[in-house]
Amino acid sequence: MRLETRKLLDQSFSGIGLIAILVMAAALVLILAPILWRGSKAFVFKGTIEHRRVMLEQFQRGNADRFTAEMEQAKAARTPVYEMMAAFEAELKAMDRTDRRDYKAPYREVEKALEVLLGPRPGERTPVLLRQQYGQTRWDRTQIKLHEALFSEEWDYSNPDAMGVLVETPRVNQFEGTQLEPLFHYLETRLVEIMRPKRTFYWQFITDTSKDSHIFGGIWPEVLGTLYLTLGAMLFAIPMGVIAAIYLCEYAKEGRMVSFLRICISTLAGVPSIVFGLFGLAFFLNTIQVSESKSVLAGSLTLSLLILPTIIRSSEEAILAVPRAYKEAALGLGAGRWHTVLTVILPAALPGILTGIVISMGRAAGETAPIIFTAAVSVGAPLKIWETLSQPSPALPWNIYNLCTEHEAVDEIRHVQYGMVFTLVAIVLLLNLFAILMRARITKKLRG
Repeated sequence: MRLETRKLLDQSFSGIGLIAILVMAAALVLILAPILWRGSKAFVFKGTIEHRRVMLEQFQRGNADRFTAEMEQAKAARTPVYEMMAAFEAELKAMDRTDRRDYKAPYREVEKALEVLLGPRPGERTPVLLRQQYGQTRWDRTQIKLHEALFSEEWDYSNPDAMGVLVETPRVNQFEGTQLEPLFHYLETRLVEIMRPKRTFYWQFITDTSKDSHIFGGIWPEVLGTLYLTLGAMLFAIPMGVIAAIYLCEYAKEGRMVSFLRICISTLAGVPSIVFGLFGLAFFLNTIQVSESKSVLAGSLTLSLLILPTIIRSSEEAILAVPRAYKEAALGLGAGRWHTVLTVILPAALPGILTGIVISMGRAAGETAPIIFTAAVSVGAPLKIWETLSQPSPALPWNIYNLCTEHEAVDEIRHVQYGMVFTLVAIVLLLNLFAILMRARITKKLRG
């Protein structure tokens, strides 16, 4: 091959490699940017006086004297709202039956919208559900609920050739000329005084437990459960994977059986994760019964089987990449096979083995299907270490899916969903960073 052609090919490959890196970086930005932006809103947002009330009453956090003074100001701004509602209710009783019937249903909608916005009216019986005991705790949701209080929504299906069209009608038109008419303008112009929003940094979102199915509070049980499952899976998978790789590379004689084993390992690496979940349910729970029901132990064992093929293959390749001269020199000096593997081959192959562990750790932390049947629950308390042997736990992957698809107030807790995704990505990155730093440190020591 001519020198000019070789240089041209080298430059072409370099350019293609650079383009591939840029495309991957752009894809990473496109994927992570929305997660980081929306996930950060679980930690940094405008909290209303209701949020500070929840923190004080449910988590015993905050300055009680400052909150009391601030709440008095909010109550003073809310008093005209309740006075106008009481005046309209008195007016409603004085109306004839026909007018009362026309106003009753629209007023019930307004009353319900205000209860969601501000919480129960003073003097009313405290609702049973925690979410009904407080108004809106976040300023963005407050503005959405204000819009629902100011406008009634109907769908227009008059055009049979098109989808329904949302028609919003100002509620003030329904109460024109009544005692309730000034209420809507008052709410629109005095909302800041009523709700008193303030910039809030809620870092306890990671360390608080949830209240009322994640309507309030944080995600600590989910974070702890994810760590338990990930570290438990690595605890089982790493020794088995490395030992299996050592056997295949250093002890097993090449033949049909070894080739068949390698094919099986490669096949297992491509099996869908839901299959491992069903196997974990059938084997670990129903057959050998490592626990009476779902448990972190059963989930960790299932995840360890999921990542075991990756660890075996990466460890095997790392061991085979060690120069043969290392082994021959050790054996020539009189070292036994096991001593050579333990003191020469494994240390030299450790950076490559850690690479496979890093990849496997990220996959174990983010898997959902294997833990659905073996370890995960929707709501639960943080577990002690000894409770992981017999108790299930919430986990970030499963709860993200559960909150996005099955929660009854899915739109109310979008910030929790994205906050969980943000936290899961951060945990995976931190675990990977820790493993990468360890690998770099070991590599540096090996190089002297």
